[in-house]
Amino acid sequence: MSLLDSFLVRATLAGIGVAIAAAPLGCFVVWRRMAFFGDATAHAAILGVALALALDLPIFGGVLVIALAMALFVTWRSASQSVDTALGVASHSALAAGLVAVSFLDGVRIDIEAFLFGDILAVGRTDLVVIWLGALMVAGLLSWRWHALLTATLNEDLASAAGINPKREQLVLTLALAIVVAVAIKVVGALLISAMLIIPAAAARPLAETPERMALFASLIGVLSVVAGLAGAWFLDTPAGPSIVCAAALIFLGVSALRR
Repeated sequence: MSLLDSFLVRATLAGIGVAIAAAPLGCFVVWRRMAFFGDATAHAAILGVALALALDLPIFGGVLVIALAMALFVTWRSASQSVDTALGVASHSALAAGLVAVSFLDGVRIDIEAFLFGDILAVGRTDLVVIWLGALMVAGLLSWRWHALLTATLNEDLASAAGINPKREQLVLTLALAIVVAVAIKVVGALLISAMLIIPAAAARPLAETPERMALFASLIGVLSVVAGLAGAWFLDTPAGPSIVCAAALIFLGVSALRR
């Protein structure tokens, strides 16, 4: 009997993979104050689910396409529109369009709650491969562009003086965010993805003296949240995805209390 035959082991490995990808990226989301952007991209993922089902494509592919489209739309939006306005219009429009599109799919049975709130306990071996490939892609992308991303985040003028294109680094971040959304939708769902981006990073911020340590602590907090959340879901018979987010929130509250 293989270790991966256990659904709880698969769920834990899937959650750890998402945490490793989401937590370091979440640090940049916190530093750049892009929380609303992460939320909007995750909401738009529902339209990607509908697209994948309609065209008989993998869910990961459909979500990734829509997440990338959302990222490009916001990056190259009209200068007359504020970021919040563009995100609000795109996010709610894509979410509503996705829910409407799903209702038109004949002969396709879909549990929309699984995509909204996650269904980590149903993760299979193929899902595990996709999640970990996506996590490694994001980790590799952030490692490769770490210095440039950090410089562009701290000061765009300084980045330009150092020969770094801030717009390009913004696209790198949005690409990484699109990948995280695509791999995380199965685990925590579209409505909770931004929580896994923001809460571990926010909890790690008071504990770290350098950006690198903050990213490391955020990853550790994310992994701890997954393990604690799944344990709570197992013993208390609660939904797994929301339980993981609740565990992360409790860690954040504990860190905040200790700091005070």
